[in-house]
Amino acid sequence: MEHPNADEPATDTGGGLVRVRLDISYDGTALHGWARQPGQRTVQGELELGLATVLRRDVDLTVAGRTDAGVHATGQVAHTDLPPALLEQHAGKLVRRLRGVLPADIAVTGVRVVSDDFDARFAALARHYVYRLTDSEAGPPPLRRADTAAWARRLDAGRMRVAAALLLGQQDFAAYCRRREGATTIRTLLQLDVDRHDEVIEIRASADAFCHSMVRSLVGALIAVGEGRREPGWPASLLSLTSRANDVPVAPAGGLTLVRVDYPDDAQLAARTLVTRAKRSTDPTAG
Repeated sequence: MEHPNADEPATDTGGGLVRVRLDISYDGTALHGWARQPGQRTVQGELELGLATVLRRDVDLTVAGRTDAGVHATGQVAHTDLPPALLEQHAGKLVRRLRGVLPADIAVTGVRVVSDDFDARFAALARHYVYRLTDSEAGPPPLRRADTAAWARRLDAGRMRVAAALLLGQQDFAAYCRRREGATTIRTLLQLDVDRHDEVIEIRASADAFCHSMVRSLVGALIAVGEGRREPGWPASLLSLTSRANDVPVAPAGGLTLVRVDYPDDAQLAARTLVTRAKRSTDPTAG
């Protein structure tokens, strides 16, 4: 089990600590998601171990979105609180030193001090994901096989695009979420675009937050439309449901990548955190 408050932000840096933002990338293929789990390789577990090794201090990370097993990231964000003297000791060298202790499938690409009001999870304005899949008979391009899912049947991207447009806006996405006790499934879907590039289809999804398995479930519904098994209006028709739809397939994890998390200016960080905590205080905002 993960720590009871593993995803809760520090509410008071106190003791002279400063808040530090980490920008993170990972290939999720061999990782069991973000959240630490005993006996499993996870992003949080590997990162906290690597940071503790370099800093010689236990570190507890708060993340923007807890990705599932097999999901990748090029734009993940986390924060922690550290003594300024410790940061000074590693000034300009922490990224390189972490590279020396982290496994090859995880990288910290940036470290910087941020406002005490910054909260990787609750201050986020939007999360942006890309799902890649190919219906090529040859399968995924060899150099993209880790982040591109293979699909055996030809897909009509135009039909998928029509279906995607009908899902935009603030909706109750209960039909597409694995419900968690006490967590809301109301989300504002800002973008759901479908584009074909030769034999690769990219689906770009952006929202204020995503509930558990929501992105892959949306992709699964669009795939059903692209195959011709469902009509373009079918995914939107499920928004009237108050629980997960059993006939919505979940697309393979390997095609999904978290590419960016947006935050407001420093002056708006505290207000954004208050609003988000009030809406989703128990939600994991996972893709």
